[in-house]
Amino acid sequence: MPGKRPEQLLAHAEADYRAWRDDPARTEHRYRCNCRACTNTEPEGPTWRITVAPGAISVGTKDYTRSDRTAERQAEAGHRAADLLAVVLGETGELPEDPPSQREITQWSRKSRARMTRTLCELDYDPLYRDAAGKLTGRVPAMVTLTYPGDWLTVAPDGATAKKHLQALAKRYERAWGEPAVAIWKQEFQGRGAPHFHLLMSPPHGTAAVQYDPRTGALRAGSGRQFRQWLSEVWADVVDHPDPEQRARHLAAGTGVDFAEGLRASDPKRVAVYFLKHNVAGDKEYQHVVPPEWQEPGKGPGRFWGYWGLSKAVATVEVTPEDATASARVMRRWSRAQGRTRQVTKIRVEQATGRVYYRRTRTRTTLVGRGRGWIALNDGPAFAADLARYLAQRHPQEQPDARDQTATPSPRARTGQTPRSGPDLRSRADAGGPG
Repeated sequence: MPGKRPEQLLAHAEADYRAWRDDPARTEHRYRCNCRACTNTEPEGPTWRITVAPGAISVGTKDYTRSDRTAERQAEAGHRAADLLAVVLGETGELPEDPPSQREITQWSRKSRARMTRTLCELDYDPLYRDAAGKLTGRVPAMVTLTYPGDWLTVAPDGATAKKHLQALAKRYERAWGEPAVAIWKQEFQGRGAPHFHLLMSPPHGTAAVQYDPRTGALRAGSGRQFRQWLSEVWADVVDHPDPEQRARHLAAGTGVDFAEGLRASDPKRVAVYFLKHNVAGDKEYQHVVPPEWQEPGKGPGRFWGYWGLSKAVATVEVTPEDATASARVMRRWSRAQGRTRQVTKIRVEQATGRVYYRRTRTRTTLVGRGRGWIALNDGPAFAADLARYLAQRHPQEQPDARDQTATPSPRARTGQTPRSGPDLRSRADAGGPG
């Protein structure tokens, strides 16, 4: 996973496409293409684009003019809201309080799951393996688990308090190890209802800095400890259960560091699959159900996932509608070849009695429908390079002259095999792992 930057690995594929796009012989294309590169203007209407990320590739449209108008309306609405707040502040001397939340969150939503999966496939994971100067640190990634004591409601009465504990841990990490925390985190719930967090991070080597409390002069929790011991002491100190017995138990078994699980996250897609695996398997779906104590308005769990110190690494290329349609067709066929299914509930009727009942069954999942969508990949830039070469072969002006082909037949022609019209995308997918 380190070093897989789409802007570097996609350079040759994008260069091939730009050479074809800028070919003077493509006059017919220039007359019917509406992209910004061919018209040198801002097009009115949707523009087709292909976006490549370390673990995903997508095809779709974007209306730049419509986006600009939306941004202008949002800016105007923000100005009006600021003017109204200024009037209230001048009349009353204080700002109005935010209205209380009326929303009840009972479980992890499908939209949040989809956003997490795509985001984790689009992140650049180099900061997990490199320092600020870009040098490899030699660290091994690990899955870190943070749990709460048996009497968890005393220290985490709502979701906002649990998030404060997580942020406090990140701040203490930066002070103790001299670097910002770089991790992906996800919130889940145990069978007893207590929340817990899973983090993918690269634990530091050595020992933590020795720190003293400026008020009491005592050593801070975790000072001079290695990462495992530091994590146990600091997490217990952050949660700070008032009962000494509960705190002692939490100190002994409140954290976990699993390097075996971290090594399995060898590419962006596998990272997303790990954090989504309970939903796919279906055997631990209860971990995404919010406990009743947190379902009341204002006590909700907040965000179920997030990341620190990472950013997205995507490369976008504008294409013609014909190339976008061809790309979507290739992506759709590739996704079908993976044999991915999903569980659905269907209505059935007994022919003899007429009784209506429901039956759970599995059906094939179709991605990139209607020419738009995205797929998760183990190596997005490699798939994009194959796709770019396939698009270049679709145009006659890129093919060699037929008279040149008869002079020296290819090995496939001599053996009687039919040459392929495009790249072997299946071999790339098999080399990268399951789809």
